[in-house]
Amino acid sequence: MIGKARDAARIAERGPLQTADTQSNEAKQEAAKIRRLQIMISMVMSVISQDPKLTVEEASELVAGTKRAALAMFPDKELAYDIIYRPRLQRLMRERYHLQ
Repeated sequence: MIGKARDAARIAERGPLQTADTQSNEAKQEAAKIRRLQIMISMVMSVISQDPKLTVEEASELVAGTKRAALAMFPDKELAYDIIYRPRLQRLMRERYHLQ
């Protein structure tokens, strides 16, 4: 009970602006992580589509590494990765390496 009272006092001391600033900062950090993920996916797709010496095994390793990195940034978002990015990467792999 005392811990809750202390927490409430800290929140009251910070006031509504501090809480809004904290939420704004968290939103900015989340947006930066999303942008970082988008850039990473774009770079991997560019390498796969443009490097003539890249083997299918190496491309597969890049794709797997992309998923690991995405899940490291967003641990609970595997379904979102599978819905948004996996189909794009699969389509690129099929087109580039004529896979079925």
